[in-house]
Amino acid sequence: MDYHSEFRRSIEQPEEFWQEQAAKIAWFRSPQTIWQPTDNGHGKWFPDGELNTCDVALDANIRAGRGDQKALIYDSPVTGITRSYTYNELTREVARFAGALQARGVDKGDRVIIYMPMIPEAVVAMLACARIGAIHSVVFGGFAAHELAVRIEDATPKAIVTASCGIEINRVIEYKPLVDKAIEESSHKPEVCIVYQRPQATAELKAGRDLDWSDVMATATEVAPVPVLATDPLYILYTSGTTGKPKGVVRDNGGHAVALRYSMSLVYDAKPGDVYWAASDVGWVVGHSYIVYAPLFAGCTTILYEGKPVRTPDAGAFWRVCQDHNVNLLFTAPTAFRAVRKEDPEADQLRKYNVSSLKRIFLAGERLDPPTYEWLKEHTGLPILDHWWQTETGWAICCNPVGTEMMATKPGSATVPTPGFNVQVLDPSGNQSPAGEQGQVVVKLPLPPGCLTTVWGDDERFRKTYLDVIPGYYSSGDGGYVDDEGYVFIMGRTDDVINVAGHRLSTGEMEEVIASHPAVAECCVVGAHDELKGQVPIGLVLIKDGATIAHDELEEELVEMVRDKIGAIACFRQAMVVERLPKTRSGKILRRIIRQIADGEDYAVPSTIDDPAILDEISSHFRR
Repeated sequence: MDYHSEFRRSIEQPEEFWQEQAAKIAWFRSPQTIWQPTDNGHGKWFPDGELNTCDVALDANIRAGRGDQKALIYDSPVTGITRSYTYNELTREVARFAGALQARGVDKGDRVIIYMPMIPEAVVAMLACARIGAIHSVVFGGFAAHELAVRIEDATPKAIVTASCGIEINRVIEYKPLVDKAIEESSHKPEVCIVYQRPQATAELKAGRDLDWSDVMATATEVAPVPVLATDPLYILYTSGTTGKPKGVVRDNGGHAVALRYSMSLVYDAKPGDVYWAASDVGWVVGHSYIVYAPLFAGCTTILYEGKPVRTPDAGAFWRVCQDHNVNLLFTAPTAFRAVRKEDPEADQLRKYNVSSLKRIFLAGERLDPPTYEWLKEHTGLPILDHWWQTETGWAICCNPVGTEMMATKPGSATVPTPGFNVQVLDPSGNQSPAGEQGQVVVKLPLPPGCLTTVWGDDERFRKTYLDVIPGYYSSGDGGYVDDEGYVFIMGRTDDVINVAGHRLSTGEMEEVIASHPAVAECCVVGAHDELKGQVPIGLVLIKDGATIAHDELEEELVEMVRDKIGAIACFRQAMVVERLPKTRSGKILRRIIRQIADGEDYAVPSTIDDPAILDEISSHFRR
């Protein structure tokens, strides 16, 4: 079936379509009801079905004869350790840790916070929770104690699973003191804290509450998967909210398994036995969906990488992993390859490795700027496929549907709506925007399986944030346009559209122009307040290693380029060269914070920031 037929059927006959997809996973009781509508165009998928997500990920593969196939490869350049687990081995570990949790009173529906680095035990803990029907909430390892406390307060976990430390470039971060401080700050006190001791730092255990991972595993009994309803929560994943209070995105079991299994076929064209690498972190949605769950649902081998794209040890790190483990499909964020391109602009490191196993490279998490796309395409010769999705959706809203047909790529476009997602672009009045005209990108309800079902403990916030903005639609908060061939272009958050003297302009377009300069490694553009024009764009620019252009000369050239490509109407007159850009740990540039600094406003340092000291550096540039 071609893409257009598949998409049309998913929108016009959704129950029949998703019933077919549901038949591709293992159920304890197959759903008879596929879709149960509620109000506001929202509803529940497969409400009477019963399954277990861990069973779908592990046991079902053993039943299919893949028990001796590698399920998980752990590659850690920061420790020098590489380790692999077959489906049989990983299932035994997970079943034992599930038994250890049950023995400590963790039951179906209880919450467990997992605060761990990128080690196999993090994956084991997630799958173990799923095995007994407990709801896991992974918090990015190394988050500040206060932010962990906020999540403990909100999720009220019965247990916390952590490690003694995480390992960054040239430093060890002790986790246990952060966990202790967070528990002390929170009014909710977890009953038990299980600690995996790493040799780089040994944590002190508090008597009566803290337990050593190796001790609980030594006495644990393997347990079988516990049946849960498709609509029961699988996990809570916190994402930033405009109020400053994080939103706990809730993912169900059934819709999640069906959607991710389908996505591995449609979006990635992954086959059982393929080696699939999502170069992300289990603390983020990409790590949940495409390190832990989807590859295992599809019978693939998944890679868990404890390292960086550069400096562990160099810009050839990704290519080395692809060579050593025969990676077939690589998925990461554009920011990772911008870092590689900055340190290795001619791709000299790539030529040191045999990456012939690679079939395709996928990028998501932020807008794929055309210069990064062109650099990757030129130096790898592979299909470079952008796709767009969000923490809230859990899988791609738009993609190049390689599982049905490979479509021509267009730099800057995430290609076309994924079957199940009725994507539309609306103007400020809620009317459909003409082809090529920018507006707010929305999805007509109902959302397909796999998307968030609510915000943990706050259904009103869920509706107000996502469903009530434009009744009948899911509001993505992103802006963009659809061209006359149906290709979707996501230009950034709608609050990154700036108004210059009455003209609505996309900072994403300006970034595209600036990033095409041969000396520019990375950039961002924000709209700063201007008494005369309302807002004017200001650029922040990182220069490539080895580039020798004077800063004033670069600024003049960038101003001229924006004038040539967009026009004088853009009023782009300032480009500051900086050493670093403020980003979240997942690599997203904190544009709103930069804009607040530019306007001299007070701002809150977000919990997700990679390095708070960068904000002082940026502030100093604006004070000059």
